[in-house]
Amino acid sequence: MVLSERMIEDFGQGGDNMADRRQLLVEMRAQDLDSIRLSTYRTACKLRFVQKKCNLHLVDIWNVIESFRENGVNAMDLGGELPVARLEVVLSTIFHQLNKRMPTTHQIAVEQSVGLLLNFLLASYDPEGQGKMSVFVVKMALGTICGGKILDKLRYIFSQISDPAGTMVHSQFDQFLREVLKLPTAVFEGPSFCYTEQAARTCFALQKRVSLNTFLDALMSDPPPQCLVWLPLMHRLANVENVFHPVECSYCRTESMMGFRYRCQQCHNYQLCQDCFWRGHASGSHSNQHQMKEYTSWKSPAKKLSHALSKSLSCASSREPLHPVFPEMPEKPLNLAHVVPPRPVNVTNDYSLSHSMPTSGNPYSSRNLLESTHQDEEHSLIARYAARLAADAAAQQQRIPTDLPCSPDANKQQRQLIAELESKNREILQEIQRLRVQHEEASQPPPDRGQQNPTLLAELRLLRQRKDELEHRMSALQESRRELMVQLEQLMLLLKTQGPGSPRSSPGHSVGRQIPTPVHSDSAGTTPTHTPQDSLMGVGGDVQEAFALGPRRNLRNDLLIAADSITNTMSSLVKELNSEGGTETESTSDCDFGRADLFSTPSSDPFFTYKSRSPSAAEERFESDLERQLEDELTLGEPTERRRRPDKACTVTLRR
Repeated sequence: MVLSERMIEDFGQGGDNMADRRQLLVEMRAQDLDSIRLSTYRTACKLRFVQKKCNLHLVDIWNVIESFRENGVNAMDLGGELPVARLEVVLSTIFHQLNKRMPTTHQIAVEQSVGLLLNFLLASYDPEGQGKMSVFVVKMALGTICGGKILDKLRYIFSQISDPAGTMVHSQFDQFLREVLKLPTAVFEGPSFCYTEQAARTCFALQKRVSLNTFLDALMSDPPPQCLVWLPLMHRLANVENVFHPVECSYCRTESMMGFRYRCQQCHNYQLCQDCFWRGHASGSHSNQHQMKEYTSWKSPAKKLSHALSKSLSCASSREPLHPVFPEMPEKPLNLAHVVPPRPVNVTNDYSLSHSMPTSGNPYSSRNLLESTHQDEEHSLIARYAARLAADAAAQQQRIPTDLPCSPDANKQQRQLIAELESKNREILQEIQRLRVQHEEASQPPPDRGQQNPTLLAELRLLRQRKDELEHRMSALQESRRELMVQLEQLMLLLKTQGPGSPRSSPGHSVGRQIPTPVHSDSAGTTPTHTPQDSLMGVGGDVQEAFALGPRRNLRNDLLIAADSITNTMSSLVKELNSEGGTETESTSDCDFGRADLFSTPSSDPFFTYKSRSPSAAEERFESDLERQLEDELTLGEPTERRRRPDKACTVTLRR
């Protein structure tokens, strides 16, 4: 504390130019950061305060590199000197570009930020007031204290201290430590983090080849080198500033805490916020000598349990590497000199001119001078750019003829590649042609093989003849069926006239028309087009009802059913005649007389052409025809035992 007050007083003796420097140190003292008992946290907190006060936490390393390129600092030698005026231009460019990226409601004070940062750098690296700084110092200081990711910053630092082969130069690393450790000294932490000759050896051995991956592993390890332990901690502070922990502090009894959270490994559920831990506060049985674990995030108990289970069940380690693996050889940077030429060294921007011009006289004189200077600068840049393009075009034209004979191998390889591609193209075209021919052959209809095979043609004719014969046979069977149905109808009508409900039939009560002889159809040889129900056309209702039980009844079943019906009717007729007490001769004569009357009756049906015959001859002809047709049709199936006995009785009765 006494040392910091003495340094502030020394800085204040420099005059008005040191006012900003003194103001920064006074504000840092008001934060009571010196009360932090651990030097690592104390140094990181002080540098983080300076970073936020100068608004450098809003600028990353890529913005710094862009400002270096715009002002030509990237083309300068690392050992060169950079005057304070040009350094002010570089810083002004950084913050002007920052304001362009920020919204209008979050604009920063560029002049104030430039003044604070410039005075802090001069206090750290130019205490004698020489008015200039080394280019290497400016790059290392701004690359270290700016915001952004620590990985990008370390990669940029390694690019400045390595050779073109991608190997770190140990002398350059030693100089980097010498310059970067002046930042803790500027915030009064020199006794804890000061440069020593053994600092570089503790990081890397002199005989060891250090690549980019090795450099990152060493500086991003846990723990990092002792001389640079504050650097990763400063980035961790920036990451946890807005982290919320819904936990009560065991010392100050704050219901929640922001930033880091510390939990004692010995005391049960004893947790401290970062302010209490940094200042060594303790309560109860807890002691500052107890081991504490630092937490940068909050996890609920359920999430902790699930994480522990997944970690225990996983076979492979879920720990991610500290950084990605980069190639050993560095990538060749792009030459952007002909795209955006660097600004001349003797040209300053509007900010420096506005501060160097006198304000007396015409108030618009400085503005006109600035405008004219800016226009002259643009014209000079355009002229330089046009001249460079012309020079590049001329060099390219001169380079083309010389390059042709120097690359025969490349031309030979190109010709071989072209020949291989042409051969593959020919093979592909042949394959396409073959597939097209196959497709055309498959799409053509097959030729008629019957014209080439006479045996197949003869078999086809035989099959057609057989089909015609079967069709003729089917039509003949249908016609015979219809004829038989007509005869059955006549027989049933005859039997009904002598039914049980009427007395003994007389010739006058017989059927009033002759039994017609069916006329054969002349179209029996043609293909039938009628359905099975058409064969019952012209048949009485009784026969149709007997044969219309199903849509697919065959001829044999129909005939059997008809025979059963006739047999039952004849049996009932015989029983009735026998029960009346008449003799067998009388029944026969009456039946014969009735039949003679039936046949002698003239027919009015034009389709029937029967002639009157003697009663005995007509009866014998009718019985013989009926018996023959019934026998022919009944031979198609085997009758049952139940049907055989009535058939014999019917035959005897008909013969009588």
